[in-house]
Amino acid sequence: MTDDAADDGLRLTRSALAAESPLTSDDALESWLRERAVAHDFDVTLSALSELDGWFFEPEYGDLVHRSGRFFSIEGLRVNVGESGWDQPIINQPETGILGILVKEFDGVLHCLMQAKMEPGNVNVIQLSPTVQATHSNYTGVHGGQPTPYVEYFRAPRPGRVLVDTLQSEQGSWFLRKRNRNIVVETTEDVPEHEDYRWLTLGQVLRLLTVDNAVNMDARTVLSCMPFAAPPESEAEDGYRAALRRSIDHSPGRHSTQEVLGLLTEQRVLQRHVQRRIPLGQVAGWDCSDMEITHEDGRYFRIVGAHVKAANREVGRWSQPLLEPRGPEVSAFLTKEFDGVLHLLARARTEAGSLAGAELAPTVQCSPGDRRGLPSPPYLEEVLAATGDRVRYDSTQSEEGGRFYHAQNRYLIVEAGEDTPADAPDGFLWITVGQAMDLLKHGNYLNVQARSLIAALHTTW
Repeated sequence: MTDDAADDGLRLTRSALAAESPLTSDDALESWLRERAVAHDFDVTLSALSELDGWFFEPEYGDLVHRSGRFFSIEGLRVNVGESGWDQPIINQPETGILGILVKEFDGVLHCLMQAKMEPGNVNVIQLSPTVQATHSNYTGVHGGQPTPYVEYFRAPRPGRVLVDTLQSEQGSWFLRKRNRNIVVETTEDVPEHEDYRWLTLGQVLRLLTVDNAVNMDARTVLSCMPFAAPPESEAEDGYRAALRRSIDHSPGRHSTQEVLGLLTEQRVLQRHVQRRIPLGQVAGWDCSDMEITHEDGRYFRIVGAHVKAANREVGRWSQPLLEPRGPEVSAFLTKEFDGVLHLLARARTEAGSLAGAELAPTVQCSPGDRRGLPSPPYLEEVLAATGDRVRYDSTQSEEGGRFYHAQNRYLIVEAGEDTPADAPDGFLWITVGQAMDLLKHGNYLNVQARSLIAALHTTW
């Protein structure tokens, strides 16, 4: 690690351990979030797909597309993973967006410029978001609306120093090969103020991450990529926190990083991921109508239409399709100590729209409602049965509200029971937090659910 990188990690950790900001107290933060939720005229009305302005079913293939040919489309996908195969609708958005957090020191403490952002699919309208959260179409002005605030800090030539810059995947079950640029830029210059943005310490942001539906998915994925240094040793820390500190500090794990990468490569070969785009009208098992797109037995998700009004967005009114899951997902990491070092039980998981095949996912990642009549996946019962101090994190968080409607998942970090075997089943392996953080310097190693849990892990110091 270079001296600059080590210093950045220490500064990020000091900010994560900071008490109230000299710029925004915790009370002021709560008041600001409440004010932003009612400051603008927001409205989302679900509608038939055929009533969406600017959207239509393409006559030849039946795909749901925008008349501009930009933004995104709803298409059909035929998938094979190992011995399994299925058809499904999928969101195709062949462009890379920016998820960027601008940071600056105040009184010697790094602060993040965070946005109170409305998304049409949010359950609670406003959530804490990155400084910039924008698709390529939006920040290049395809919509013809107002420019994206602060985007100049994240496009070359930019006024600032880059601390993080990596391409990371989005939800592979619902997006086709979608990635966004996760970037953190430090500035020393004066930054124009905006009523929808506030400077917060990382400690304030992480505390909000323990509150349901307060910090959005896009902020969580950028937080997960930050190269925190291990927090200092504390006399009051328990065994879990001491093991976590060693894990962040790159103490040796059960497997070398090369062994971790080797297992992932092996699973990418064994799971034999094959994708073929097909016309939406030919997707087996799904019904496409002017009203909605839905699975024939009511499982998984549906595609609905929405008319949106948001006075503080680049465009004040628009229509779009949204993907609505049929139920919440459970995503959880089991943790276990080996030689005093905390390890996470990761699973190599291939999803329909994955770009590179299998990625490292949480121990458990499933929608229980979609598994009617099927055996429970490994470790689900252990995760849900855990109580007391074994549960280190338990929160309901929203997924990306720009494309998904009321998508909420339960995220858990649970200490494994004493009888949980140390030897992991095929496709699973124990990794340290330091190894996960090193892999997050690169794209397509940890999926988006795993990244949300890495961000949550930093709330358990």
